[in-house]
Formats: sequence, C-alpha cells, structure tokens
Amino acid sequence: MANNRKSIYSALAANLMIALTKFVAGAFTNSSSMISEGIHSTVDTTNQLLLLYGIKRSKKAADENHPFGYGKELYFWSFVVSILIFGLGGGVSIYQGILHIREPEIMKDPFWNYIVLILSMLFEGTSLWISIKEFNKTRNGLGWWDSIIKSKDPSSFLVVFEDGAAVAGLVVVMILMGIGHAYNIPELDGVASVIVGLILIFVSSILARESRSLLMGEGIAPETRQKIKLLFEDDPAIIGIRTILSTYQSPQEVVLVLIIDFRDHLETGEITGAIQRIRDRIKITYPLVRYVIVQPE
Repeated sequence: MANNRKSIYSALAANLMIALTKFVAGAFTNSSSMISEGIHSTVDTTNQLLLLYGIKRSKKAADENHPFGYGKELYFWSFVVSILIFGLGGGVSIYQGILHIREPEIMKDPFWNYIVLILSMLFEGTSLWISIKEFNKTRNGLGWWDSIIKSKDPSSFLVVFEDGAAVAGLVVVMILMGIGHAYNIPELDGVASVIVGLILIFVSSILARESRSLLMGEGIAPETRQKIKLLFEDDPAIIGIRTILSTYQSPQEVVLVLIIDFRDHLETGEITGAIQRIRDRIKITYPLVRYVIVQPE
C-alpha cells in the first residue's frame, strides 16, 4: 500500500501542475481539445485525492457496526473514481468536442499549447513511469492483464491506467492540433477532444469492472481453494471440506468460511481442537486470511 501511495502522490503532483496551465492555454488559443485536457487533469487530480481518502478510510479499525473493518471503503472509492473518469472526464470531453466540430473556432497561435503539451508529456510521462515501476513490484511474474484481473488492490493499477490514458490523450491532441493548424482544419480540434473522451470512457469501463467485482465480494482464486482442500486431506479428524466461501474485505484481509465434514467418532473437545488447528494452519500458510470461520457439517 505504501508503494501505491507513492504512485498516487506522483500523479497528484503532476496533475496539479498541469491542469491550470492547460486551462489558461486553452482559453488564450480557443482550443477545445486543450480545454478537454484541462478537464481531464482536473478529474485526475480529484481522483488521486479520492483514492488517498479511500486508503485512509480502509485503515479504520473495526467497530460494532462494521465488525470486519472498513477495508471495502477502498473498493467503493475506486468505483467512484471510475465513474468520475467516465462522466466528468469522458462525457464532458466528448460533449466539448462535438460542440467544436459543429461550430469550429479558428485557433489562435498554438505556440503556448505546444509548450503546455510538451511539459504535460514530461510530467505525465514521469508519473506513468513511477506508477508502472511500482505496479511491476506487485506482479510476481504474471502478465499485465493477468496481474490486473487477479489484483485485489485497485489503487495499484488505477493510477497506471489514468496516467496511460493521459499520455495517450496528449499524443492525440498534439498530432491533431498540429495537423489542424497546418492545414487550417479547425474541426480536428474537436475531433481530438472526442477521441480523448473515448479513451477515458474505455479506461473507466475497465476500472469500473474490476472495482465492482471487488466491491460485490470477490473471493479467493479457485487454485487457492484447491490448495486449502489439499492442506487438510491427511488430517485424521477431517473427512473432507465440503464448501469454501471467501471474500476480500480489503487487499490485505480475507474472510474465509469452511464447511467441514468431521469424523463421527470425535468428541466435542476433539472437534474444538481440530477447528483451532485448522485456523492456525491456514493463517500461517495464508497471512492474508484475517478471519477463519469453521462450520462443522
């Protein structure tokens, strides 16, 4: 989580420095795509703050109303971030772009736009490099897509997607702005804004899918469930594990429910000892499992 905060802080700093300069440059040059990029950076800045808030809330200690803690706060705020990217980022950019395609404005001297875009590429590129570097530390040899699907910490890959979308949007704006200015095609400025919006909507749909899955109670992987069954196949007190139920309360906390067939001849004390043995062994083998609930069948 500390590594994730490092990438979030770097993204926050980059977006704060960029957002204002994009708005100023867009206002002076009548560039809708630059205004869209300013909206994008503002949304990203808000997103970093919401992620940091979600991380802080997820660390809150368990209480009477939330006996398993507040870990899912991170999943909730990650989902909110994905909706903001879709609505404020993608939706407003597309709307702004369509307006400028229908009623194009002749762009003034785009010199300052290019200066802002180059500086933005520098800042966003640096933030992207830091976020990729931190995300690579969590991959454990898995491919990128597999790492995203299997990750239980949306803050680890959300910043990578945000920064990647930002860099892609800047490239699109720079290319189409240059072509539009060189060949006097002001509509291309609006087209760039629409493309930026579509990029953001695509990214937000991926992030919303992953955050929603975790928020709805995603459990441990099938291979992990199989390993847990094998862990106790030689236990003399157990006939077998009938059902394994689980859910991630946070990236570092799993609630595990085991419905187990115990042998008929066991006394109450022997079953109690077996249950404690099962709990201890699982917690040692899988440190992320915070709570182990055993139900004899």
